[in-house]
Amino acid sequence: MNRTAGILLPISSLPSKYGIGCFSKSAYDFVDWLKEAGQCYWQILPLVPTSYGDSPYQSFSTYAGNPYFISLEALIEEGVLTKEECDAVDFGDDPSSIDYEKMYKGRYKLLRKAYERSDISKNDAYNRFVRENEWWLKDYALFMAVKDVFGGAPWTEWAEDIRLRYGYALDYYRREQYFEIEFHQYLQFKFHEQWMALKRYANEKGVLIIGDIPIYVAMDSADAWAHPELFRLDENNIPTAVAGCPPDGFSATGQLWGNPLYRWDYHRQTGYQWWMGRLWYCFQLYDVLRIDHFRGFDEYYVIPYGDKDAKNGHWEKGPGIDLFYKMRESLGDRQVIAEDLGYVTDSVRQLVRNTGFPGMKVLEFAFDSRDTGSAGDYLPHNYERNCVAYTGTHDNETLAGWYECITEEERRMVRDYLCDEYTPDEKLYWNLVAMAMRSCANLCVIPMQDYLGLGNESRTNQPSTVGKNWKWRATKKDLSEKIKKDIRTLTRRYGRLCWQWDAEKDQ
Repeated sequence: MNRTAGILLPISSLPSKYGIGCFSKSAYDFVDWLKEAGQCYWQILPLVPTSYGDSPYQSFSTYAGNPYFISLEALIEEGVLTKEECDAVDFGDDPSSIDYEKMYKGRYKLLRKAYERSDISKNDAYNRFVRENEWWLKDYALFMAVKDVFGGAPWTEWAEDIRLRYGYALDYYRREQYFEIEFHQYLQFKFHEQWMALKRYANEKGVLIIGDIPIYVAMDSADAWAHPELFRLDENNIPTAVAGCPPDGFSATGQLWGNPLYRWDYHRQTGYQWWMGRLWYCFQLYDVLRIDHFRGFDEYYVIPYGDKDAKNGHWEKGPGIDLFYKMRESLGDRQVIAEDLGYVTDSVRQLVRNTGFPGMKVLEFAFDSRDTGSAGDYLPHNYERNCVAYTGTHDNETLAGWYECITEEERRMVRDYLCDEYTPDEKLYWNLVAMAMRSCANLCVIPMQDYLGLGNESRTNQPSTVGKNWKWRATKKDLSEKIKKDIRTLTRRYGRLCWQWDAEKDQ
């Protein structure tokens, strides 16, 4: 891989109309903006529907797409909605933040109107999509329809016959909820149609999409409901243990995620069939795949079901390299980024080396005075070429916010490493971005907030908190000509421009 660069900006953070970033003209404009800024990669977050807490890492499905991302403007052009109808809905008045409550109340009403006017059952492309995706879509659409019947309750609280998927109950709900099921299939068809068009446009412009796959699925998901055999559930489909992370210097009680754990013995016996299908599908959606919590494939943390925190958990061995040998055998060589952050053991490092996947290096981790062990791994002079350099991720503070919040000792460490005593604190973020860009890492990805020098009020996510995350949006003013030119200049300076003709033009 040649030296390249990219920007991390979730779809939801685009400056689209109607309250949230989506597959509208603004997404196509951003692709053009990336190309003109000399970027070769656009990294996004999972595209899946979000559930409680609005997190793309807790979804009703590992396969479905988020209906919020469907462009209302495209539906207006189709004639199934009017501009007046869309303009009349209150999506909030802050263009830099998403109001999810208003989104839920307003956007689904519009999407339902579009469905009711679409006469979708006569659409050949829709019918082909349903047939080709029946292997996941049939269960997902039924899951969402039945969830509405039970007032949005988790499937573990449904009536026993449908919770345990008795045949007569499945037949009953498929019959009684026919149009609700068709509505959810329509949403997935429009999502897929619009996303694939946007991805084709990006690829034609030379921009590759880095997608993101969480290692776990949510307990309240079509995946866990339809395929309980894949997970550590008892005879009543209740978890026996759940996922999380142990206590550390950042959290005295650890992190209790609550996701069901995999029955890795079953997956191994089936040749990892479910995983191969999941990975294959992701590579239809993305060019490169970032696999979240990669260390969970080496060892994963097991917390007894019902515990209030993660203190009583223990580690168990995961599938290791076997899964990735099977992936290469089934899918060929694919571009993967291993999210190997957190507490990294020698066996995790060896697994990453054995796969050949690039790991992640996060600049903010290099100056943590509490971490006397691995902090040096994140100093740019220690990077290897086969890695991806980041200033921070969606789970970290923004670069400017991080620098403001670290200790005086840590600020001295930063300035000493930069050999910079004079740049004002409020401008130092740019020097830190430049330091990541000039590292030897083959790929450098910078969150958009860090290029903009925004503080922690613009942070994407603060783990273990609910109610304030996943809301930040860039405005059209943020994506200015000046910042685009500055990014291009920096990218060219450190040899990361993606197109030879562009590089020659800049000489």
